[in-house]
Amino acid sequence: MTTIAIKPYIEFKNEGYWIIGTRISLDSIVYAFHQGLPPERIAQSFPLLDLEKVYGAITFYLANRSNIDVYLLSAEQAFDTMPQPLQGDAPALYQKLLAAKESAQQA
Repeated sequence: MTTIAIKPYIEFKNEGYWIIGTRISLDSIVYAFHQGLPPERIAQSFPLLDLEKVYGAITFYLANRSNIDVYLLSAEQAFDTMPQPLQGDAPALYQKLLAAKESAQQA
């Protein structure tokens, strides 16, 4: 009988979820997945990740979807409440970035 190895793909450290052995956040994979990118395309976007790690990250997300969605929403809200230096220093650029963010959310 062959022994099957169970491999972890995600770790929680520094108050965030990360792909083990990389500096790539689970957030990055989940946002790409939400945009409809297939795992193969996500792997191409992150050269440090092979297809196995991308599938492992997506599987982790799907198995923990409600908790990860709450985590992501909390992170987005925290980011939105942070002072934005561009707002004062470069208001035109800040408005363009806001418009791009809103456009991406509607897509």
